Amino acid sequence: MSGAKRGGGLLVAGTTSDAGKSVVTAGICRWLARQGVKVAPFKAQNMSLNSFVTLEGAEIGRAQAMQAQAARVEPTALMNPVLLKPGSDRSSQVVLLGKPVGEMSARGFFGSEGSSPGKPLHGGRQEQLLGIVTDCLEQLRGTYDAVICEGAGSPAEINLRRTDIVNMGIARAARFPVVVVGDIDRGGVFASFFGTTALLSPEDQALIAGYMVNKFRGDVSLLEPGMEMLRGLTGRATYGVLPFRHGLGIDEEDGLRVSLRGAVRESVVAPPVGADVLRVAVCAVPLMSNFTDVDALAAEPGVVVRFVDRAEELADADLVVVPGTRGTVKALQWLRERGLADALLRRAAEGRPVLGICGGFQVLGERISDEVESRAGEVDGLGLLPVRVRFEREKTLARPSGTALGEEVTGYEIHHGVAEVLGGEAFLDGCRVGSVWGTHWHGSLESDGFRRAFLREVAAAAGRAFVPAPDTSFGALREEQLDLLGDLIEEHADTDALLRLIEDGAPAGLPFLPPGAP
Repeated sequence: MSGAKRGGGLLVAGTTSDAGKSVVTAGICRWLARQGVKVAPFKAQNMSLNSFVTLEGAEIGRAQAMQAQAARVEPTALMNPVLLKPGSDRSSQVVLLGKPVGEMSARGFFGSEGSSPGKPLHGGRQEQLLGIVTDCLEQLRGTYDAVICEGAGSPAEINLRRTDIVNMGIARAARFPVVVVGDIDRGGVFASFFGTTALLSPEDQALIAGYMVNKFRGDVSLLEPGMEMLRGLTGRATYGVLPFRHGLGIDEEDGLRVSLRGAVRESVVAPPVGADVLRVAVCAVPLMSNFTDVDALAAEPGVVVRFVDRAEELADADLVVVPGTRGTVKALQWLRERGLADALLRRAAEGRPVLGICGGFQVLGERISDEVESRAGEVDGLGLLPVRVRFEREKTLARPSGTALGEEVTGYEIHHGVAEVLGGEAFLDGCRVGSVWGTHWHGSLESDGFRRAFLREVAAAAGRAFVPAPDTSFGALREEQLDLLGDLIEEHADTDALLRLIEDGAPAGLPFLPPGAP
């Protein structure tokens, strides 16, 4: 494959959202990278509140950054040219080639309505972005042996097919074969495979090469008759049956759609080192973004992380994290309505630890001036940190590094709010007052030495006999997860057939399933 002038590829589609497209794409990337194939991930359009900043200063979905790590390449804006960051159920910020270009309603993006005030969005029509995303894909194909594309939702969203640029739209433009992933743990996977295919036009169906079953539990031989019947009905093969595995939900895409209420994350690697565990409560604020920040805490043996939305759930927490959010003023109002704001004030007065990250940092300050995100004007913050925040139209996108608590730290910044720190002890780009810390830096807790030093401070303030494990490496744990995804593909998928698809495209003569697209 390395001698090919223009790389081949594959689109991983799904019968539904959360069918497993992101992890299957990452698994294929890791498997190919281990074979010596120069491979890149690609998602034409992503809707997510979890994002990342590339070395070039571009904002892309965290899922594509994770997939790039699986492929052992540096992520770039080409891998996710369109990113939608929801600001409500009806509108999103549009990030084009790594830079924000305006806010747009769903009707404006998928239909003909123009954008709200700001830079023009190519007439406000999604189909006009097809040329941009196709160009990005072609640039990747000119550099890499293979490009593994991830779709979004389902390719059978018949109401959106005319303006689709992320599923069959990009597959048709690139002539890429498509493998449809289905989550059998939800049930109805055979009907979903058949129905997804049968709702597509003949031209789209010609690229649907086959299927992949995800999250299977039990004896695969019991599934084989169904797969044979599916082949008889569709003329298409099943390219793999991936078993259910715990702990593979790395870098989830969507903090708006996925409710984390009551979700618990903790290390399954090792028992606590010290006599006590540390309990971390994360306020599940509206439009929560980059909640993956706390994954590094959860990776520590003896640290239990849970997402909460009631004041009483903070009572036994040794550390409360107020995470990033796409709606700082909305999150502040929500904290007050839920009684969480008063609970945070009481914690600070008692010297009990609180950490604010990005929007959570802004919430902890004295005052917020926002004519950009919420357009609420002047709003009082919680007043726990001597910080004043002013929202600017220009978004800060950066990859800072520095030292804190005597340790080296790296992170990334994604925010419109500019913080003026008026006092307190310096803490990264923010400050610390007593047991309240605040910073704009996402990802700082992935720096192992800094994370351990921070947890020692938290344990001392909380009066816990907690000892951070001396050898926990978040980067190594992430690599293990990515290797596990590669193992799933290598051991449970027909890799020879997948390689043929990537090199040669969809098989000729695939049958049409009626009724087709309306």
